[in-house]
Amino acid sequence: MDIEFGTDGWRTTVEEFTTPRIRAVGQAVADYLLERGEEAPIAIGYDPREGSRPAAEELVRVLCSNGFDAIVPERDTPTPVVAWTVTDRNLSGALQVTASHNPPTYNGIKFVPSGGAPALPDVTDTLAAELKPPEPIDEERWGSVRELDFIEPYLDHARSFVDVDLDGMEIVHDAMHGSGRGVTDELLERAGASVTRLRSEADPEFGGSPPEPSAERLTTLEAEVRAGDAELGIANDGDSDRIAVVTPERGVVDPNWVFAVLYDYLLESEGGSAVRTVSTTAMLDRIAEAHGHTVHETAVGFKWVAAAMAEHGALVGGEESGGFGITSHLRNKDGVLIALVVAAAHREEPLDDRLDRLRTEYGDIVQDRRSIDCPDDRKSAVLELLGDELPEAVAGTEIDRVGRIDGFKLFLTDGSWVLVRPSGTEPKLRIYAEARSEERVDELLSAGTALLEPLV
Repeated sequence: MDIEFGTDGWRTTVEEFTTPRIRAVGQAVADYLLERGEEAPIAIGYDPREGSRPAAEELVRVLCSNGFDAIVPERDTPTPVVAWTVTDRNLSGALQVTASHNPPTYNGIKFVPSGGAPALPDVTDTLAAELKPPEPIDEERWGSVRELDFIEPYLDHARSFVDVDLDGMEIVHDAMHGSGRGVTDELLERAGASVTRLRSEADPEFGGSPPEPSAERLTTLEAEVRAGDAELGIANDGDSDRIAVVTPERGVVDPNWVFAVLYDYLLESEGGSAVRTVSTTAMLDRIAEAHGHTVHETAVGFKWVAAAMAEHGALVGGEESGGFGITSHLRNKDGVLIALVVAAAHREEPLDDRLDRLRTEYGDIVQDRRSIDCPDDRKSAVLELLGDELPEAVAGTEIDRVGRIDGFKLFLTDGSWVLVRPSGTEPKLRIYAEARSEERVDELLSAGTALLEPLV
């Protein structure tokens, strides 16, 4: 059965998201948990897509028919809320039916093992190898299913975890019709903020636009913040594990800068290292060094970030696509709780002022990326060819060293870098670059493209 687990679970078109495949994933998870002696219940959540609740019900039937008790949320629920519920209730794990920020023509399933962190490849490879039709046990041994409120306990925890008074702060929240509606906005209101809501109605079509909080899809939120009295704008993607931030002066803030703000703020009250992916800004390294800490670099995918957070006892982890997590809360990206942390940072020092200070103290962040079409079955061969033909310089600057954590990262002697890596979700190769100016970034991206195109 052709099911692949990418950087964050299995995603596919709704045409391929069939009942037999859904049930096979459920059986593989049941087998995986049974082989490891797991006996606690499993949570099964879902996002607001049209087929998500029915798919969750199929998974419930499979898990219960294998002897597991299942708990299901009363409504579509953010992925981080489901993951946190695993840790709060000491569950065997969770299955979340979601395609995250992808268009409504997609759906998928994420498996969250006990501990609440994303599943690593040794787990998902096992699942992919064990796909088969369900094998129910005797009916008298089937597990039970309960429908519970996942959100209220999470909100209580989040309020105690981030003890901040936002009284008088005006915030605009754009739920993008995703599962964060009535959750992120409610959390901010409980902290005292006055919240204006955008796209807060349930819509399985997400208003006709993918629920991805990128700048081009947040024009209404940006206009609302710039034109009104709001101090801050917050947006979440379809399953609310990612966050975007808008300020009156800057509009949509680059996620790299959001990570810098988050780390800078957390370091004011506690020490610790940070974990970032290879495609995330080196600004984090400069902030860490100034505070006597280090940064740990991982491959792209929050599963790797989460693993490194545990390995190094890091304070925080994140990636340039807007996913951030705090180790003492949950080793998973959480766009709900991080919204409250960002608001707390703003309450202490207005975000635009904080961003100005960070730029003065640590320099600028100028970063961009491009994509080149490349069939999945050609990616490894192209990267192997690239490894054999790496130049001594890129765009006129010598290569200082080469990182091979995820593709090839070329660190140049002027402090800039170029990264080439395969996409984990699309038939593309990604080229990233960071430098001191937009012109230099364009030069590096063009040079990286020129290196790759002849090899594809």
